[in-house]
Amino acid sequence: MKIIHDMLKNIPIPKMIKVRQNFYAPEIADVPKAVHQSINQAGVLKRISPGDQVAIAVGSRGIADIPIIVREVVNAVKQAGGIPFIVPAMGSHGGATAEGQKEVLVHLGVKEEFVGAPIRSNMDVVEVGRLGNGLPVYIDKHAYEADKIIVINRVKPHTAFRGPVESGLMKMITIGLGKQKGAEAAHQYSFKYMARHVIDMAKIVIQQAPIIFGVAVLENAYDRPAKIVAIPAEQFETVEPELLVEAKSLMPRIMFNPIDVLVVDEIGKDISGDGMDPNITGRYATPYASGGPDVTRIVVLGLSEKTDGNANGIGLADITTKKVKEQIIWEKGFANALTSTVVSVVKLPMFLETEELAVKAAIKTCNAFDLKKVRMVRIENTLALREIWISESLLDEALQTEGIEILSSPMEMDFSSEQTWG
Repeated sequence: MKIIHDMLKNIPIPKMIKVRQNFYAPEIADVPKAVHQSINQAGVLKRISPGDQVAIAVGSRGIADIPIIVREVVNAVKQAGGIPFIVPAMGSHGGATAEGQKEVLVHLGVKEEFVGAPIRSNMDVVEVGRLGNGLPVYIDKHAYEADKIIVINRVKPHTAFRGPVESGLMKMITIGLGKQKGAEAAHQYSFKYMARHVIDMAKIVIQQAPIIFGVAVLENAYDRPAKIVAIPAEQFETVEPELLVEAKSLMPRIMFNPIDVLVVDEIGKDISGDGMDPNITGRYATPYASGGPDVTRIVVLGLSEKTDGNANGIGLADITTKKVKEQIIWEKGFANALTSTVVSVVKLPMFLETEELAVKAAIKTCNAFDLKKVRMVRIENTLALREIWISESLLDEALQTEGIEILSSPMEMDFSSEQTWG
């Protein structure tokens, strides 16, 4: 590797300045209360009869306070006389195994002893119909055999397609509750048709399975619950598009554009389905979605602890480190890629011995006219955008941008995560 060290040794890393991005961010003060208020306002508990077995579908996303939200839905079901249990609704995530999907929930804090209900995880599904083009529609066998089903999910823009419904309740019904087989069927004709397939498949499941309502969560720009809405199943198609528009308005962003080099300290399936949210990075795996900043080079320095070696999304980076490469459990990401039919997300980018070399390589290859004035931004991950680091060259722009606070003087880039974000 001496030749690489020699090629990069004179590449300058700019001094960095810590700034705070202030977004409009409504936040729920009392999450348990909000869950019960939303359910009561929707009038949906009367759909549960005493003794009903009630499946509560919970996905793999790192939704803020998801253990608390699930616990309170469990409590509401019990108050109505139902007998709740948890069903992992996450397509092929967790390595597409029953035990893996249960482990994903436990990592998210959705533990049986905390939420007060057992987790029943398997990959068995029931076919409940077919689309006009022949695509089969599946649902988790445990959920299908329950007396009632409740779905919990966050509503937000998807990372690979655009439509009236993207990530949310209907997608969880189609892909999450469909397990690996359902996810595979929904992705079979690519993301080009996903917007239509999600709605059409979900409508079939709602007609054929006892789904009674969903709990939709909107998060603010700081990854905190901003709104919780219980929606009767028959209203998903009309209400969810309205919530998606609101969710988009609440999303955070990087307030600098264009960016020569974007340094991302960690990616993970708990952060985004694509490891790092393309809505934030501007780097998409398909041509069916767009938005975000114009970024020339992306450097990934680490994997999140909760992603458990799943490096789905690493292929969207240009450069990473040897340490990241050695942490990857390839079959986890490969299972996602085979299911989604998007393979670029699991390709391995250039990997270098150290984080410093990785950043220098990104600077060297970003094609900026003056590398000493490179426009560089560093973030912890695509969920944590309140405090970020910017290069000295962006200081004047930051001073003129509404919502930006300067938190530090210029300093050398620190490759100790505890110091950087602590």
